Amino acid sequence: MKYLGFAICAVLVVVGAAVHGATTHRWAAFVPSAEQTEKMHATTVRLGDYTAEDVPSDMPIKEKSRATCRRYFSPTTGVTAVISVITGPPGAVSTHTPDVCYPGSGYKTVHGPTRETVELPGGGTVRYYVADFEKKTATAVERHRVRWAWAPPGGTFDTPDRARFVYLREPELFKMYVVTAMNPTEGGERIPDDPAVKAFTAQAFAQYGTAAGGR
Repeated sequence: MKYLGFAICAVLVVVGAAVHGATTHRWAAFVPSAEQTEKMHATTVRLGDYTAEDVPSDMPIKEKSRATCRRYFSPTTGVTAVISVITGPPGAVSTHTPDVCYPGSGYKTVHGPTRETVELPGGGTVRYYVADFEKKTATAVERHRVRWAWAPPGGTFDTPDRARFVYLREPELFKMYVVTAMNPTEGGERIPDDPAVKAFTAQAFAQYGTAAGGR
């Protein structure tokens, strides 16, 4: 019985290591396309008079992952938005979602994650998570609305249940955030995005979806 117990433990250790290695791509069984990864990070949303500037990313990055962050502003609509893109192994990119990261950075969850669907220009739809977070200091109140979704190479952005396992065998995973500021005095029920914000969000998911190789 003692040897049987050792054998079972050994099998569990090997299986656990194999699953972890596959999840993080530590064994390099899947090789992502460097060209497509670069395309995702080089993509800049083109819409009306929006201008873009690179800004430092404070996104939590795990092994073999990479992040790019850009701030957009439109003088006509007055909309300011920040888009962050993270690429890397599915096991790393599928975790550390805003509903975990923002409260860990001192933000209060005002409205928890729910799924929304937006119609894309040219047809089709994209489903993403949306949540509102707020941080109060002695001098200011910040409230952010964060939208996020994942896409595999050649696929479309979506928000599946148990994303870590859905995308486990993909060579790489892309995650995109679209963040906008909100009026901190707004309370009660979640207020829908105004048309200008919704139009920018739709364009962002459409253009990055094209870069991902899907829509």
